Amino acid sequence: MSHSPEVPARYTVVLKPRLTDADGHPDHGNPLRSVPVTATGAAGASGYPRYAGEGVQADIDPRTRAVEAVTVDGEELPYGWVAEVEEE
Repeated sequence: MSHSPEVPARYTVVLKPRLTDADGHPDHGNPLRSVPVTATGAAGASGYPRYAGEGVQADIDPRTRAVEAVTVDGEELPYGWVAEVEEE
């Protein structure tokens, strides 16, 4: 029987301005915004648990901590921007 991972009550989502640096290395740049989000108890469109706070809504995979979907103030992120879960 498979176990689903426990859904954490909160995360901090960090918004960064790029996918790679000028040389093509995976470097997302300095954080532009850091937002605490809490579990809403619902699943988002991606099927992962939905988190919300300060205008940010994010679907986060609790197993990998990947942000699977995100909006900021009801809008998608600008092209090339990245949303990540802040490392503890």
